[in-house]
Amino acid sequence: MSELIETLPVVALRGMTILPDMVIHFDVSRERSVKAIEEAMLRDQRVFLVTQKDVQVDNPGSEDLYRIGTIASVKQVIKMPQKIIRVLAEGLERGEWSHFSEEGEYLEAEIIRFEKDTELEALPETAREAMTRNLAEIFSLYCRENGKMGKDTERQILEEHELEKLMSQVIINLPLFYEDKQKLLEAVNLSDRYELLCLLMDKEIEIMRFKKDLQQKVKTHVDKNQREYLLREELKVIREELGEDNTLTDADHFTEEVKKLKASKEVKEKLNKEISRFKNMGMNSSESAVLRGYIETMLELPWDKASRDSSDLKRAEEILNADHYGMEQVKERVLEYLAVRILTKKGSSPILCLVGPPGTGKTSIARSIARALNKKYVRISLGGVRDEAEIRGHRRTYVGAMPGRIATGMKQAGVKNPLMLLDEIDKVSSDYKGDTSSALLEVLDSEQNSRFQDHYVELPMDLSEVLFIATANDVQTIPRPLLDRMELIEVSSYTENEKVHIAREHLISKQMEKNGLKDDQLTISPKALEALIHSYTREAGVRQLERKIGEVCRKAAREILEQKKKSVKLTENNLEKYLGKPRYHYDMANETDEIGIVRGLAWTSVGGDTLQIEVNIMPGKGDISLTGQLGDVMKESARTGLSYIRSVSDRYGIDKKFFREHDIHIHIPEGAVPKDGPSAGITMATAMLSAITCIPVYAHVAMTGEITLRGRVLPIGGLKEKLLAAKNAGIKTVIVPEKNRRDVEEISNEIKKGLEIVYAEQMEDVLKIAFQEASHGDKK
Repeated sequence: MSELIETLPVVALRGMTILPDMVIHFDVSRERSVKAIEEAMLRDQRVFLVTQKDVQVDNPGSEDLYRIGTIASVKQVIKMPQKIIRVLAEGLERGEWSHFSEEGEYLEAEIIRFEKDTELEALPETAREAMTRNLAEIFSLYCRENGKMGKDTERQILEEHELEKLMSQVIINLPLFYEDKQKLLEAVNLSDRYELLCLLMDKEIEIMRFKKDLQQKVKTHVDKNQREYLLREELKVIREELGEDNTLTDADHFTEEVKKLKASKEVKEKLNKEISRFKNMGMNSSESAVLRGYIETMLELPWDKASRDSSDLKRAEEILNADHYGMEQVKERVLEYLAVRILTKKGSSPILCLVGPPGTGKTSIARSIARALNKKYVRISLGGVRDEAEIRGHRRTYVGAMPGRIATGMKQAGVKNPLMLLDEIDKVSSDYKGDTSSALLEVLDSEQNSRFQDHYVELPMDLSEVLFIATANDVQTIPRPLLDRMELIEVSSYTENEKVHIAREHLISKQMEKNGLKDDQLTISPKALEALIHSYTREAGVRQLERKIGEVCRKAAREILEQKKKSVKLTENNLEKYLGKPRYHYDMANETDEIGIVRGLAWTSVGGDTLQIEVNIMPGKGDISLTGQLGDVMKESARTGLSYIRSVSDRYGIDKKFFREHDIHIHIPEGAVPKDGPSAGITMATAMLSAITCIPVYAHVAMTGEITLRGRVLPIGGLKEKLLAAKNAGIKTVIVPEKNRRDVEEISNEIKKGLEIVYAEQMEDVLKIAFQEASHGDKK
């Protein structure tokens, strides 16, 4: 590089790069660029043209521009409409800006010029000649492959025998992207520029060759199809002339299938009509393929084809008991259905909905029911389905139309009376394409589904003999009209004792077989299994338990192979060796009675849990603080509880000024976990009253229930899971709403054993137990 030249106005170019020796028109519309051109015309007509890196930037600064650009001479300026000027400029030489000024009305920069490259002069004459000829050959090859370069232009460029000028002419005439032209501009060294130019032309030649190959393949394919069509037409005419047209066509085959089809007259007439249309249609038309697909689908549907259900009540009961432990409600309902079916010879198929937490066996019991009833089993997963056409099918007028999931399930089953499992029905959603849950209303209505309309099939389908079983985790998310059409059966959480039975009877043998272990190669002691369930899993179902048993099996398999052991025994003492440290510890009941601390009971998606609610009283101005990621419902319950306490403050000797001069802070630990629900009202009210009156709360009591402003205790849900959590935490007394007495009576004695369950109608009933028991040390 040589000396610093005078400061030049700068024009930032978008999407184009100007090179030395290039004469080009370009339009300028940005105000700063127009000012720069005007300033150049007032000086010596020289301007520095530099490309900006991102074409989307409207007011580029120094960081948005490439360092190297072209010093150009402005030859002509023409004013255009809408404040646009058209500039004719000639590139003179490369330059690099060293200092940039953005403060004025236009961009300015100090430009460093590049010294003349002496590398070319240092090369031997033969080397320069070889480089020139090589470049000319590559350019000629490029022109032949391109086919768009004019012969005169090609000849004119190739007449140049000086290497540097030939390179400039080739670069100017190549239709390259501006990024590639910028790379060539930045290649200051002649040999670098020569190498880059040759690489770019080789790349372009390869791309054009690939493009020609693809075009040739497409042309060949089209010609082949056309030739086959002509030959088929000729063959058809020849056969007609010879009277040999006896081959069975697709249409004839479809007609034979219709004759064998077990279907109503309406269905057969529709099929024959479509087959007639198909016969008169050209084989290569696009509609022919659509019609073929429709006819084949219609022939595969089980219109009047049914399987024979089992009528052995005892066998069905044995299968259900063998496959699943517990689930008495579900088994009882299925056996009732089968009994009615046997007596009436038909009976209407119920629409059952199994509701419960994940992993409790809802999906697997459906498969067992199908086996017990000797029915074909079809599972349709509805989780995340948001297009109504997934249920009702697409109309045949649409490209790529297909039947809905219900019709497809019937086709898959092959009979009109299968067991159809609608999995995760609470997770269907809706969008602009329609409401999926509304489309399911007709499917799950026993009064309507005998003539279910699928948009693709276009004929009514009889779903009245299908045994529908739906599964859901949460009833709250199922729309009310859809919920009204189903018979709900709750599949509740398993107790630890039930999990032990399930593991012994099903999970251990299943995982041993899956991991290649024989019966005598792994033994799990009863104590080890209980400890595994208690300390390594926390769930309503048994999925995590099955994974942990699988983990033990894998480690046992490795030990048997590596250490040549005959068998592995899992005991309570070596459990940590196989599964690591215990993952879960139950928050046990406090040892001593405390002021302002009450144990509540909560329902979660993985079972029940206990929540310790803490309340502190501080001097202040009557504010109430709620922490622990509480939801809106819990916040309202806390405020309702406080209003109740204020209404009965005289009864507990609370000073009238107390609520104006003190702040109340309610906190539920594990602040990172969101909490919400309507069952913590009495718990928060008890904790607040304890903190205000300094009366300790009995440590071994837990409670659940909602409170009203007048102190009434309202019923709650999830009682079985909550009682399980209380039992695991070592709670002795549980307070529940009086209106939940019927729910408690339905819960098995195994869960209630060891718990004293007290019923409360009013808040006074709750406080009598929570406060009075705390004053009797002999009850602890």
